[in-house]
Amino acid sequence: MLELYRSSDDQLIISEEGSGSNTYYTSSKSSMSSDSHCTSFSRLSFDLPSSSSPEDQQQQQQQQRQISLKPHRSSDSSFQALLRSAAFSRRLSFRDFSLVRQIGSGDISRVYLCRLRGGPERGRLYAMKVVDNEILAMKKKIQRAETERKIMKMLDHPFLPTLYAEFEASHFSCVVMEYCSGGDLHSLRHKQPHKRFSISSSRFYAAEVLVALEYLHMLGIIYRDLKPENVLVRSDGHIMLTDFDLSLCSDAIPAVESPDFISDPSSSPSLDSQPRTPTPFSCISNRLFRSRKIQTLSTNRLFVAEPVSARSCSFVGTHEYVAPEVASGRSHGNAVDWWALGIFIYEMIYGRTPFAGPSNEATLRNIVKKPLAFPTDAPNSLSEYHARNLISGLLNKDPNRRLGSKRGAADVKTHPFFKGLNFALIRSVTPPGVPGMSGKQKTTASRHERKQPAAPFDFF
Repeated sequence: MLELYRSSDDQLIISEEGSGSNTYYTSSKSSMSSDSHCTSFSRLSFDLPSSSSPEDQQQQQQQQRQISLKPHRSSDSSFQALLRSAAFSRRLSFRDFSLVRQIGSGDISRVYLCRLRGGPERGRLYAMKVVDNEILAMKKKIQRAETERKIMKMLDHPFLPTLYAEFEASHFSCVVMEYCSGGDLHSLRHKQPHKRFSISSSRFYAAEVLVALEYLHMLGIIYRDLKPENVLVRSDGHIMLTDFDLSLCSDAIPAVESPDFISDPSSSPSLDSQPRTPTPFSCISNRLFRSRKIQTLSTNRLFVAEPVSARSCSFVGTHEYVAPEVASGRSHGNAVDWWALGIFIYEMIYGRTPFAGPSNEATLRNIVKKPLAFPTDAPNSLSEYHARNLISGLLNKDPNRRLGSKRGAADVKTHPFFKGLNFALIRSVTPPGVPGMSGKQKTTASRHERKQPAAPFDFF
C-alpha cells in the first residue's frame, strides 16, 4: 500500500509500506514547464467528514439514477461492488480507496491504481484519475477537464470507459473509473514479431475502435486524440478507448438513408456532393426499434449519425496523427477522426506511422505535402490489398473526399477490409492473444508507463 504526504521542501513523497523506500516527485506548483505537470497532494487534504448530510444523500441518489440510466453498465460487477460496499451507504470519498501505485500521468492529471476498502468487495481494482484544480487554473485548462468529465458521464458502451464515482478532495478532483489490466496497443505492438500486428489482429482492433468512434459521433463527440496509447486492453482482450480532454462536443442528427442516396466512397466529388434526403428519427425513444416502420425498412439502408456540421480551429492532437487540415492551421471537423483511424490501422499493420519525420515540424510538413506510401511495392495478400485501399481512403488529404467524412462509420463498415465481420456481434469475437495475460485482473504496466510517450499538444 502506498502512503502519500508532502515534505517540508514541497516534494510529493510516495512511500511503499514496509519497503523503507521512498519515491520523490517535485511539486508542479514550482514549475510551469510543459514536461513538469506532477500533481502534488497531502494525505491530510483528503480527510473528509464522514457524517451524512442532505447533499451526500442527494449525490448518492444521483449515483443510483446514473446507474439506472446506463443499461449496458447496470449489471457491471465493478458497479455492483460499489453498490454492495459499505461506502455506498454514504458519499464515496478518497478514504474509501487505497492507492496501490501510479500507473499514468498526463498533461493535466495523474492516474493511480487503487483498491476498494472495506466490505465484502474490498480489494477490487479501479483506476483513479486525480486532477489538481489549482494547476488547471494556472494552465487555463479547466474547460478541458470539464469536457472530459461531461463526456464520461454520457458514455455507456462496451468499448468506452465507465465512470464509477467522482468526488472532490480539497482542491483536487478525483474520478474513479475502470481499470484495464492489459496495457495499451502501443506497448502490445512492441511485443509482437517485427513490432507489428498481423492483418487479422489489426482488423479486429480497427473494428472495435471503429464501433467506439461511431458511438461517440452519434453523441456529437469528435474524439481528436486517437492513437495506440489511448486504446487500452481489458482483461478479456477487448479494447477501451480513453482520454477525452481534447474532444469536441457538437451535435449529430441520427438518420436512416435510402439506397437512392448512398454513393460509392470512391466515387467522384460531384456524386458525393449531391443532396441527400435522410430520414431523421430520434435515437432516444425506448420504442424506436419496436416501431413497425423501422422494422420494415430495407435491409440495405444505412444508419447515419455523423456530426458533419461541427467545426473547430483549435490546434490539438498528437503530431503523427493530426489531419492535414489541422497541421496546416485550417478549421476542422469530424473528418479528423477518420484520418486518425487510417494512421492507426497503418501503424498496427506496418509498425510505424506513414508521415513521421525527424522532428514534429517535419512530421507536420509531411502530413500536408508528402504523398502516402507503403513499405513494399505490392501487398502480400488480398487482405493487405483491402487494408491498403481502406487506409488510402481514410488518408485522403482532402477532408471533403475522405472516407467517412459524409456518412461516418456507415461508409467505413462497408469496406471490403471488414467483409464477413458482424459488427453487432463484435463482442463475441475471440480477441487476439495478449502476451502474459490471463482472465484475472493483473496490476500490469499501462500505457502511461512508457519511457517516451507520444504526448498530445494543444494550442488554442
